[in-house]
Amino acid sequence: MKKIAVLVSGGGTNLQALIDAQERGEIHGGKITLVVASKPDAYALERAKAHGIPTQVVARRDYADVAAYTKAMTAVLQNAGADLVVYAGFMTILDEQIVKAFPYRMMNVHPSLIPAFCGKGFYGLRVHEEVLRRGVKLTGATVHFVTEVCDGGPIIAQKSVAVENNDTPELLQKRVMEQAEWVILPQAVSLFCEGRITVKNERAYIDDNK
Repeated sequence: MKKIAVLVSGGGTNLQALIDAQERGEIHGGKITLVVASKPDAYALERAKAHGIPTQVVARRDYADVAAYTKAMTAVLQNAGADLVVYAGFMTILDEQIVKAFPYRMMNVHPSLIPAFCGKGFYGLRVHEEVLRRGVKLTGATVHFVTEVCDGGPIIAQKSVAVENNDTPELLQKRVMEQAEWVILPQAVSLFCEGRITVKNERAYIDDNK
C-alpha cells in the first residue's frame, strides 16, 4: 500500500475529491496518509481532520527563502515515508531539491490542457481569464508529473471541457474543476499506486493491461 502525501494551501477542493474517491474505493494500492499545508489557516486541514487523516503545517512564512523552505518540506515528506506527493492547490513554489528527492513521484493538476495556458503566472482564475480572452472552444485539466520546469513534466492524464458563450472566469473555473480536475486527479493517483505509469523520454505511458 503506497503512502500518499497531499500538499495544500487553501480550501482543499481537490483534496476533497481525492478523499471522496478513496472512500468510494476508487484509489487502488494507495492511501492518503498525510496532508501538509503551507498556511496554518488552510481550510483543507479541516477537511483532512474530518476524515481522520494526519496533518502537518510547514508554513512558508517561517523560512527565509525557497531553498530553506524546500529543504524543510522535503524532510517532512521523507520522514513520513511518502511514496507519492500530490500538489492539490499547493500555491508555494519549491525548488529542484524536492524534484531530485521524489523523481516522477510528484504530480500536479493544472486547470488547462497543457501546453496551452500554462507555465509561470498561469494559476487560478488567471488561466480561465486567458482562455476566455483567446476565445478557445475547448479547455480542460491536466495531471502531470512535477519537474524543474513549471507545468512542464510528463503528462499523465487530460480531460477536455467545453467553453460556453456566457462563461465568466468563475463559471468556467467551476466547470473545469467539477468535470475534469476532480475526475482525472484521483484516476492518475490510482494509476500511480497500481504501478501502471512508466516514464520514457519525458513521456508518461499508461499500462492498460494490468
